[in-house]
Amino acid sequence: MELIHLFHQQHWQIIFASAATHSEQAADLSALNAIEQRIVLNDASFNTYVAALQPDAVLFDRFFTEEQFAWRVAQECPNALRILDSEDLHSLRHVRQQLLKNAQRLRHDNTPLLANSAEIYQHMCQDDMAQREIAAIYRCDLTLMISEYEISLLRDYFSIPAQLLHYCPFLTVEPSSQTTLPDFAMRQHFISIGNFRHAPNWDAVLYLKQAIWPLIHQQLPQTQCHIYGAYQPPKATQLHNPKQGFYIKGWAENALHVVQHARVCLAPLRFGAGIKGKLMDALRSGTPSVTTAIGAEAMTGGLPWAGRIENTTESFADGAVQLYRDESLWQAAQQQGFAILKQHFAKADYAQLLMERVTQLTANLAQERQQNFVGTLLRHQFHRSTQYMSLWIEAKNARNTDC
Repeated sequence: MELIHLFHQQHWQIIFASAATHSEQAADLSALNAIEQRIVLNDASFNTYVAALQPDAVLFDRFFTEEQFAWRVAQECPNALRILDSEDLHSLRHVRQQLLKNAQRLRHDNTPLLANSAEIYQHMCQDDMAQREIAAIYRCDLTLMISEYEISLLRDYFSIPAQLLHYCPFLTVEPSSQTTLPDFAMRQHFISIGNFRHAPNWDAVLYLKQAIWPLIHQQLPQTQCHIYGAYQPPKATQLHNPKQGFYIKGWAENALHVVQHARVCLAPLRFGAGIKGKLMDALRSGTPSVTTAIGAEAMTGGLPWAGRIENTTESFADGAVQLYRDESLWQAAQQQGFAILKQHFAKADYAQLLMERVTQLTANLAQERQQNFVGTLLRHQFHRSTQYMSLWIEAKNARNTDC
């Protein structure tokens, strides 16, 4: 949404093309003069559509969208700038999830598994998703990265050229007005928020409910933990237990509003990647948080965290209780959050830097592509397995329709 707002400010014509099922909770893009276009996977109708459209630039939302549609864009619009919006490094999150599962089988331990970059690289090298994702990065003219840690991982361990990567964190980082934010006494209860379909979020909710919350509730029996998130499944509803002070709230109409009225945000993430929207909302809302090293990764700029970073069940619970009880500790954490926003996330005009890079790329596209021989190699016909699989599915679907 931030990118769409940015492109709207440039007076670009924006077309949001998606193969996903429409959701009632979808944003209203018409207010930004964006055209919504339904497209179909594994279907030549997209070729016809994009050939007639002839866009100047195409931005792919995550690498699996690039796999599905980039080769069709390259065929019909070879001069269109191809940008990959990674959001976070999916293969990094996937490898961390697998490492956690393996560790649990060996150690029967709930705590997050921390691994250094060299260890992560060794596992990612053998991972199919990592190979696919890095291939997509090479095939594109530019990849937007939200995490400085992930840029370093790709550059230093995978040797991806720096010119293919562009640091583009959240563009809206201003804290809510400190004069209107509820103070310590006006806030109550704990909050955890995040899309239930996102595997790290669901894992964090289970970890919180089964291991952490009983320890917190034992010390603060009058407090409640409110769990918010879109796409709430029945298995999440079953966790709702008022007697234990554990409330499944579901969809929040205004995420910042509910975060602003909580005293402490809990984000016990045991795996993941990128920078965390829930923790950014907490920073902007002046809500101190307790999270893990993975949760706070790439979010501090070397500054102390706006709350506590704890990587064991017991220390996480104790840190949450201390923040909840101690007003002076809470206020110091809140101010530290505002400092992170100002000194780390607002230290540059990232929107302007992105537009400058896009302008530069557009003016020198042929030259920049010549410097990316690996990308050319991966687009060669012998490396187009995704394309040929898609064409096979398309032919199969057509045959079934004829029958």
